[in-house]
Amino acid sequence: MDLFFLGTGAAWGAPEAGCPCRICQNMRLLNEERLRSAYLLKGEETILIDCGPDIRRQLNGLAIEKLDAILISHEHADHYLGLDDILAFRRRLPKAEWRSIPTYATEATWAVINKTFGYLCQTTLEPRIVQPGERLQGLNTSIYPFKTFHGEAASGSVGFIVEKEQNGHLRRLVYTSDFFDLPFTDPRILEPDVLIIQSHWVNEPLVNRANCLSLERGLKFIKDWKPKGKVFLTHISEAYPLEGDPANGALKKLAPRKPLEDPKTQLPYRLPTCQAEWQALAEKIFRDQKIPVPVIVASDGLEVRLW
Repeated sequence: MDLFFLGTGAAWGAPEAGCPCRICQNMRLLNEERLRSAYLLKGEETILIDCGPDIRRQLNGLAIEKLDAILISHEHADHYLGLDDILAFRRRLPKAEWRSIPTYATEATWAVINKTFGYLCQTTLEPRIVQPGERLQGLNTSIYPFKTFHGEAASGSVGFIVEKEQNGHLRRLVYTSDFFDLPFTDPRILEPDVLIIQSHWVNEPLVNRANCLSLERGLKFIKDWKPKGKVFLTHISEAYPLEGDPANGALKKLAPRKPLEDPKTQLPYRLPTCQAEWQALAEKIFRDQKIPVPVIVASDGLEVRLW
């Protein structure tokens, strides 16, 4: 099974349109970009995880003949607003050959999706309601949703656990999607072979109005869950201030509560402005925190062989 990181950015992508902050400026200089977070699993079945407004561009470079299923983690626009572009899979076939794509989301998430894309249901999408803790029915791939807390505006939010039996061993991938906390820890989350976890900021903000996960707060979950293999950081934003940046007063720039500090110098870590700086910082923080597994800051287009 292969995993494709179609997009690794936050709700508005990065660099943001017209933003003059130093992070966005440096990303433009380096020709770096993070589209809205979405993922593709290719194995026995081809499964799209989340479908934001960049999905046409994200799928255009891949030779995807069909989708066997779509998973929507929650009802925020950056995770479902590209569903109309899925019509392309229907439009390319003769009418008699088309079958609607099973599309999985919680009841609360479907209530929101239907307001915008109700016309797609039964013709392009086949709505299927998921229940946290219960295996998704109708798929050969073993997938379990788990409940997450991502604020009152995303009451239907879930993450997904993908399991695969291989040579007598159970392999497990955990994808958290966007979250701030877990109401309940599903035992399947523990000791995953692969963990994909949100890292919206490096430092926990003074006011976390987005109900997203910072790397600082995520360290506790990583330590508690004890992943056996690689940890991928994703859903990365540029919504944090840098020392001396004239754009620090922007609405999106959230000041840190108490910045993470280098244990050797007792000084705050230098915050990243590009992919290479994010990767170097994540590796250092994992070493300093004695987390004994590799960390990879995912970038758009990254392809990973899972098993």
